[in-house]
Amino acid sequence: MSQRILMIVTSNHRMGAYDKPTGLWAEELATPWYALADAGVAIELASPAGGPAPIDPGSIQPEGRNEAAVARFLADPDLRARVAATSKTADLDMAGFDAVFFPGGHGTMWDLPGDAGVKRLVEQAEAAGKIISSVCHGAAGLVSARRADGRPLVADRTVNAFTNAEETEVGLQEVVPFLLESRLRELGGRFECAPNWHPFAVRDGNLITGQNPQSSERVAREVLQALGFAA
Repeated sequence: MSQRILMIVTSNHRMGAYDKPTGLWAEELATPWYALADAGVAIELASPAGGPAPIDPGSIQPEGRNEAAVARFLADPDLRARVAATSKTADLDMAGFDAVFFPGGHGTMWDLPGDAGVKRLVEQAEAAGKIISSVCHGAAGLVSARRADGRPLVADRTVNAFTNAEETEVGLQEVVPFLLESRLRELGGRFECAPNWHPFAVRDGNLITGQNPQSSERVAREVLQALGFAA
Protein backbone atom coordinates (compact mmCIF):
# COMPACT_ATOMS: atom_id res chain seq x y z
CA MET A 1 0.00 0.00 0.00
CA SER A 2 1.43 3.36 -0.99
CA GLN A 3 2.09 6.12 1.50
CA ARG A 4 -0.43 8.99 1.53
CA ILE A 5 0.15 12.62 2.45
CA LEU A 6 -2.39 15.34 3.11
CA MET A 7 -1.01 18.62 1.79
CA ILE A 8 -2.81 21.68 3.20
CA VAL A 9 -2.53 25.04 1.45
CA THR A 10 -4.01 28.49 2.02
CA SER A 11 -7.34 29.72 0.69
CA ASN A 12 -6.45 33.35 1.37
CA HIS A 13 -5.60 35.67 -1.53
CA ARG A 14 -5.24 39.08 0.20
CA MET A 15 -2.90 40.38 2.89
CA GLY A 16 -5.54 41.32 5.42
CA ALA A 17 -6.80 44.88 4.90
CA TYR A 18 -3.85 45.71 2.66
CA ASP A 19 -4.41 45.94 -1.07
CA LYS A 20 -1.76 43.36 -1.80
CA PRO A 21 -2.36 39.92 -3.35
CA THR A 22 -0.96 36.81 -1.75
CA GLY A 23 -1.68 33.09 -1.64
CA LEU A 24 0.28 29.87 -1.96
CA TRP A 25 3.95 30.19 -2.96
CA ALA A 26 4.20 28.12 -6.15
CA GLU A 27 7.68 26.71 -5.55
CA GLU A 28 6.76 25.55 -2.04
CA LEU A 29 3.97 23.49 -3.53
CA ALA A 30 5.71 22.29 -6.67
CA THR A 31 9.09 21.20 -5.30
CA PRO A 32 7.69 19.02 -2.47
CA TRP A 33 4.83 17.77 -4.62
CA TYR A 34 7.08 16.36 -7.31
CA ALA A 35 9.70 15.05 -4.86
CA LEU A 36 6.98 13.12 -3.03
CA ALA A 37 4.88 12.11 -6.03
CA ASP A 38 7.89 10.96 -8.05
CA ALA A 39 8.80 8.68 -5.11
CA GLY A 40 5.37 7.07 -5.32
CA VAL A 41 3.59 8.96 -2.54
CA ALA A 42 -0.11 9.69 -3.08
CA ILE A 43 -1.05 13.27 -2.20
CA GLU A 44 -4.39 14.94 -1.51
CA LEU A 45 -4.67 18.72 -1.55
CA ALA A 46 -6.86 20.52 0.96
CA SER A 47 -7.47 24.09 2.10
CA PRO A 48 -9.63 25.84 4.71
CA ALA A 49 -12.26 26.95 2.21
CA GLY A 50 -11.90 24.13 -0.30
CA GLY A 51 -12.09 24.78 -4.01
CA PRO A 52 -9.45 26.84 -5.82
CA ALA A 53 -6.27 27.69 -3.93
CA PRO A 54 -4.81 31.08 -4.92
CA ILE A 55 -1.23 31.21 -6.16
CA ASP A 56 0.79 34.24 -5.06
CA PRO A 57 1.43 36.10 -8.33
CA GLY A 58 4.89 37.01 -7.08
CA SER A 59 5.85 33.35 -7.13
CA ILE A 60 5.31 32.98 -10.88
CA GLN A 61 7.84 34.45 -13.28
CA PRO A 62 7.67 34.91 -17.06
CA GLU A 63 8.21 31.78 -19.12
CA GLY A 64 11.80 30.61 -19.04
CA ARG A 65 12.62 32.25 -15.67
CA ASN A 66 10.88 29.90 -13.23
CA GLU A 67 12.50 27.23 -11.10
CA ALA A 68 12.32 23.80 -12.76
CA ALA A 69 9.58 22.55 -10.41
CA VAL A 70 7.44 25.66 -10.99
CA ALA A 71 7.84 25.34 -14.76
CA ARG A 72 6.78 21.70 -14.46
CA PHE A 73 3.72 22.73 -12.42
CA LEU A 74 2.71 25.36 -14.96
CA ALA A 75 2.84 22.70 -17.68
CA ASP A 76 1.04 20.06 -15.58
CA PRO A 77 -2.74 20.10 -16.19
CA ASP A 78 -3.37 17.43 -13.53
CA LEU A 79 -1.72 19.33 -10.68
CA ARG A 80 -3.21 22.63 -11.81
CA ALA A 81 -6.65 20.98 -11.75
CA ARG A 82 -6.00 19.72 -8.23
CA VAL A 83 -5.02 23.22 -7.07
CA ALA A 84 -8.27 24.50 -8.58
CA ALA A 85 -10.37 21.93 -6.69
CA THR A 86 -8.90 21.34 -3.22
CA SER A 87 -10.80 19.42 -0.56
CA LYS A 88 -12.04 21.30 2.50
CA THR A 89 -10.15 20.70 5.74
CA ALA A 90 -13.41 20.45 7.70
CA ASP A 91 -14.42 17.44 5.59
CA LEU A 92 -11.29 15.37 6.24
CA ASP A 93 -9.54 13.48 9.00
CA MET A 94 -6.08 11.96 9.22
CA ALA A 95 -7.27 8.36 8.99
CA GLY A 96 -5.66 6.89 5.91
CA PHE A 97 -2.93 9.54 5.74
CA ASP A 98 0.65 8.99 6.89
CA ALA A 99 1.69 12.64 7.06
CA VAL A 100 0.47 16.21 6.78
CA PHE A 101 2.48 18.82 4.91
CA PHE A 102 1.99 22.60 4.86
CA PRO A 103 3.51 24.55 1.95
CA GLY A 104 3.93 28.27 2.60
CA GLY A 105 3.11 31.57 1.05
CA HIS A 106 2.06 34.63 3.03
CA GLY A 107 -1.60 33.74 2.60
CA THR A 108 -1.25 31.04 5.26
CA MET A 109 -0.73 33.66 7.97
CA TRP A 110 -4.33 34.84 7.75
CA ASP A 111 -6.34 31.61 7.46
CA LEU A 112 -4.44 28.57 8.73
CA PRO A 113 -4.07 29.62 12.40
CA GLY A 114 -7.80 30.12 12.93
CA ASP A 115 -9.11 27.20 10.89
CA ALA A 116 -10.72 24.54 13.09
CA GLY A 117 -10.14 21.88 10.44
CA VAL A 118 -6.41 22.58 10.31
CA LYS A 119 -6.15 22.47 14.10
CA ARG A 120 -8.05 19.19 14.32
CA LEU A 121 -6.05 17.52 11.54
CA VAL A 122 -2.70 18.48 13.08
CA GLU A 123 -3.85 17.29 16.50
CA GLN A 124 -5.02 13.99 15.01
CA ALA A 125 -1.66 13.55 13.30
CA GLU A 126 0.19 14.29 16.53
CA ALA A 127 -1.95 11.90 18.58
CA ALA A 128 -1.27 9.13 16.07
CA GLY A 129 2.45 9.85 15.82
CA LYS A 130 2.18 10.72 12.14
CA ILE A 131 4.57 13.06 10.35
CA ILE A 132 3.75 16.78 10.63
CA SER A 133 5.73 18.99 8.27
CA SER A 134 5.87 22.52 6.91
CA VAL A 135 8.03 24.86 4.92
CA CYS A 136 8.35 28.64 5.35
CA HIS A 137 5.02 30.28 6.30
CA GLY A 138 3.38 26.86 6.23
CA ALA A 139 4.28 26.64 9.93
CA ALA A 140 1.32 28.96 10.50
CA GLY A 141 -0.66 25.73 10.33
CA LEU A 142 1.05 24.52 13.52
CA VAL A 143 0.51 27.43 15.90
CA SER A 144 -3.00 26.57 17.14
CA ALA A 145 -2.53 22.82 17.60
CA ARG A 146 -2.21 21.30 21.06
CA ARG A 147 -0.90 18.00 22.29
CA ALA A 148 -3.03 15.64 24.37
CA ASP A 149 -1.74 17.25 27.58
CA GLY A 150 -2.92 20.68 26.41
CA ARG A 151 0.52 22.08 25.68
CA PRO A 152 1.26 23.72 22.32
CA LEU A 153 2.37 21.30 19.61
CA VAL A 154 5.75 23.02 19.29
CA ALA A 155 6.51 23.41 23.01
CA ASP A 156 10.01 22.17 23.88
CA ARG A 157 10.57 20.98 20.32
CA THR A 158 13.10 22.18 17.79
CA VAL A 159 11.27 24.12 15.13
CA ASN A 160 11.93 26.41 12.19
CA ALA A 161 10.00 28.69 9.81
CA PHE A 162 10.34 31.95 7.90
CA THR A 163 12.39 34.11 10.25
CA ASN A 164 11.75 37.59 11.63
CA ALA A 165 14.86 38.77 9.78
CA GLU A 166 13.54 37.43 6.48
CA GLU A 167 10.12 39.00 7.10
CA THR A 168 11.83 42.32 7.75
CA GLU A 169 13.96 41.99 4.63
CA VAL A 170 10.87 41.56 2.44
CA GLY A 171 9.25 44.54 4.18
CA LEU A 172 6.17 42.75 5.50
CA GLN A 173 6.93 42.72 9.22
CA GLU A 174 4.18 45.31 9.83
CA VAL A 175 1.75 43.68 7.39
CA VAL A 176 1.53 40.09 8.62
CA PRO A 177 -0.83 39.54 11.57
CA PHE A 178 2.07 38.20 13.65
CA LEU A 179 5.72 37.27 13.22
CA LEU A 180 5.94 33.52 12.78
CA GLU A 181 9.32 33.08 14.45
CA SER A 182 8.17 35.12 17.44
CA ARG A 183 4.92 33.15 17.77
CA LEU A 184 6.72 29.80 17.66
CA ARG A 185 9.10 31.01 20.36
CA GLU A 186 6.19 32.29 22.48
CA LEU A 187 4.60 28.84 22.23
CA GLY A 188 7.77 27.29 23.68
CA GLY A 189 9.42 26.16 20.48
CA ARG A 190 13.21 25.93 20.34
CA PHE A 191 13.64 28.01 17.20
CA GLU A 192 16.74 27.25 15.12
CA CYS A 193 17.55 28.90 11.81
CA ALA A 194 20.13 29.67 9.17
CA PRO A 195 21.07 33.07 7.70
CA ASN A 196 18.46 34.66 5.46
CA TRP A 197 17.60 32.69 2.31
CA HIS A 198 19.87 29.74 3.14
CA PRO A 199 18.38 26.25 2.90
CA PHE A 200 17.58 24.92 6.36
CA ALA A 201 15.31 22.27 7.85
CA VAL A 202 15.09 20.53 11.21
CA ARG A 203 13.47 17.34 12.40
CA ASP A 204 12.36 16.74 15.99
CA GLY A 205 10.65 13.37 16.21
CA ASN A 206 7.62 13.46 13.94
CA LEU A 207 7.90 17.25 13.41
CA ILE A 208 9.77 18.49 10.32
CA THR A 209 10.02 22.21 9.55
CA GLY A 210 11.90 24.28 6.97
CA GLN A 211 12.80 27.94 6.76
CA ASN A 212 12.13 29.47 3.34
CA PRO A 213 11.53 28.62 -0.33
CA GLN A 214 15.14 27.50 -0.59
CA SER A 215 14.34 24.81 1.99
CA SER A 216 11.46 23.07 0.19
CA GLU A 217 13.58 20.26 -1.21
CA ARG A 218 15.22 19.59 2.16
CA VAL A 219 11.88 19.32 3.92
CA ALA A 220 10.54 16.96 1.27
CA ARG A 221 13.66 14.82 1.61
CA GLU A 222 13.26 14.68 5.39
CA VAL A 223 9.62 13.68 5.00
CA LEU A 224 10.54 10.89 2.59
CA GLN A 225 13.16 9.58 5.01
CA ALA A 226 10.70 9.76 7.90
CA LEU A 227 8.26 7.71 5.82
CA GLY A 228 10.90 5.04 5.29
CA PHE A 229 12.13 5.87 1.81
CA ALA A 230 15.84 5.44 1.18
CA ALA A 231 17.94 8.60 1.45
